[in-house]
Amino acid sequence: MATMRYVLFKQKENIFFVEMPESHAYQLSALNLRLHKEIDKLTASEVPALPYAVAECNDVDLHDSSVSIVSGLAYINGLEKDFAGIHEKSYPLISLLTEIRALQAQLEQWYEEYEEERIK
Repeated sequence: MATMRYVLFKQKENIFFVEMPESHAYQLSALNLRLHKEIDKLTASEVPALPYAVAECNDVDLHDSSVSIVSGLAYINGLEKDFAGIHEKSYPLISLLTEIRALQAQLEQWYEEYEEERIK
């Protein structure tokens, strides 16, 4: 059985959790910090709003229906789509997209291997 970890995100007044394989949760937090460090350097007008990773935890018991748990792969796929849609002319966006896509590929492989193990 896979061990999952949860990254708590905050965007304005909204919070949500992203469920990640334990082995990849730190990478998502680190990626979020890197994106926040670089996002102000982007000059495009359509830069997506980026939530802040504020904590990681091993278990989540939700008591508020307004808080959701999002799959790590779904979150990273949305992040990749948002950043791929930026039409940046001044800042080398490719390095940020490369980092996002690297984690995306790792998650795709992890979920594929996880599904294969479940079937056995």
